[in-house]
Amino acid sequence: MSNSLAGNLTGFSTCDLNDANPGKVHFVHLSFRDFGAKRRFAGRLRTAVMVEDTKLAQETLFSSKGNGDVIVLDGGGSLRTALLGDRMAERLIANGWAGIVVNGAVRDVRRLADLDLGVKALGTSPIRSGKTGSGAIDVPVAFGGVLFEPGKYIYCDEDGVLVSQEPLTA
Repeated sequence: MSNSLAGNLTGFSTCDLNDANPGKVHFVHLSFRDFGAKRRFAGRLRTAVMVEDTKLAQETLFSSKGNGDVIVLDGGGSLRTALLGDRMAERLIANGWAGIVVNGAVRDVRRLADLDLGVKALGTSPIRSGKTGSGAIDVPVAFGGVLFEPGKYIYCDEDGVLVSQEPLTA
């Protein structure tokens, strides 16, 4: 978790956060699967739009310091190619990211399960993504009934994904 959230939310529950903060949270209406060893993670969010292509994210966002933040990667819900694999996940860990939420697919799931990173995605694909460099970083993205904007806060656990404008307390 990012430094500002870590002390306040050890062992948080999205259910409890939702109940304690009526009107302050938005629930992502998608059924994500957990793939990383971390099942509970939170932080300020950063965004990327990458439909079946991860070159731009790899060269910029994935290589930057995460400071305990969480990446929201909008792949348009495509399951044709994976937007995250074990090597990219290892880079995120090395750079201090708390986790990643992928509106799309991941791969190398056996290895992801062993990595100390929060990983939520819609599904899997063994196919590697393209590398043309298309997409955008730190732009508003919307899926699952929620608008994700850089700087907002995201809370993820086995029960779901919540987004808020300000840090939450349970």
